[in-house]
Amino acid sequence: MGHPKYSHDDFLGAALAIIAERGVSGVTVAAVSERLGSPTGSFYHRFASRDVLLGSLWLQAVLEFQAGISTPLGADDGLAAALHTPAWVRKHPDQARLLLLYDRKDFLQGEWPPELRERVAEMTQRIEAGSRRWARVIFGKQGREEVRLAQFLISELPVAVVRQHLLRGEPPPQLIDRIIRATYRAVLADYRSRKTLSDAPTA
Repeated sequence: MGHPKYSHDDFLGAALAIIAERGVSGVTVAAVSERLGSPTGSFYHRFASRDVLLGSLWLQAVLEFQAGISTPLGADDGLAAALHTPAWVRKHPDQARLLLLYDRKDFLQGEWPPELRERVAEMTQRIEAGSRRWARVIFGKQGREEVRLAQFLISELPVAVVRQHLLRGEPPPQLIDRIIRATYRAVLADYRSRKTLSDAPTA
């Protein structure tokens, strides 16, 4: 028996292209199949439903994005992890719009097969553990304040400064990287200054 003509990734790519053009609501089994020029039977050979397709697409984008953050953090480079967001957005604009402009609830609907549910649960656990790891890398400890500041520097700040450019359909300018660097260093310097003062012996 020959291999199916259309792969799992072909359908994901078609769905991603449709979202870039028409939004999530434009993704239907018929629209994806028409985009590929495939029969609908080929779709159902790969995915149980539209919901499973959307969930798979969202999960793939999240995992690829997170991998680019995890690598520099593994090398204890928090600033490089923070700068991953604008670099990734420039390289993967359609996936970036999917993750940063849409609500995850748009993709996580319906009944999923157990394997997909397990992968999402594992990803959620990694995100929670990752925040504590970010804090250790950047601040050397993982208290409540450190975790909150790490989340701001690695996730919230980069996403906030690239979002307006995604909304306008343009790549983030290099100014964004300078803003992230300056803010990262200022927050870290402020934290170290406050900790030095608090640890200083009183007369």
